[in-house]
Amino acid sequence: MKRLLTTLTACTLAFTSAQAVANKLIVATDTAFVPFEFMQDGEYVGFDIDMWAEIAADNNWEYELRPMDFGGIIPALQTRQVDVALAGITIRDDRKEVIDFSDGYYQSGFTLMVPVDSDIESVEDLAGKTLALRMGTSAADYAEEHFTDTTLRLFPNIDNAYLELRTGRVDAAMHDTPNVLYYIATAGDGAVRATGEQMMAHEYGIGFPKGSDLVEAVNASLAAMREDGRYDAIYEKWFGTSPAE
Repeated sequence: MKRLLTTLTACTLAFTSAQAVANKLIVATDTAFVPFEFMQDGEYVGFDIDMWAEIAADNNWEYELRPMDFGGIIPALQTRQVDVALAGITIRDDRKEVIDFSDGYYQSGFTLMVPVDSDIESVEDLAGKTLALRMGTSAADYAEEHFTDTTLRLFPNIDNAYLELRTGRVDAAMHDTPNVLYYIATAGDGAVRATGEQMMAHEYGIGFPKGSDLVEAVNASLAAMREDGRYDAIYEKWFGTSPAE
């Protein structure tokens, strides 16, 4: 009887734990990836945050945002510490091997940012220069593969990389295009500019642990948002223009 009670108690606790997880999703979000997710007046705001709020409302999901550094997000999905990840995560084949993705929801690429008086006009001008990047990103991987004549300096967050550029300790910085353009428009103080063509177009996807049963519902919501205009409204709110057809 004692063994039976112990087994029943364990089963009850396991059920309660699973039920709690099912009732409130843990959603990892990057700590500072404007304008997709960032802190403003003590709250997380941004394109991804608004988009996820609509998806959660469609599905009657309760959720808790859990900020973390980008480098820890994919491992957190792999170990199922979180249920969902919003972090402007580029959909890549190597990442598909360890996590699942939603359908792509934003098309992006990489753009160079330089001082306004810089002589760098394209990636060809980076030879012999120093370039700042955020470690663990697709931009950093791209630079390591393609800019062999450039000194790369990697930083734990993009704010540090931009600061190095503003203080003259590097010649250029490179990151995802919307983040670069948003920084120039809102915090660049006229001291920096974008240069050259956008590189390596790619899509962002919402991340999930492998085998997650949330993916299908999220994709259905994304499709519905594009159909009923909610996606366009959020896009225009954060980027000031309609999404490209």
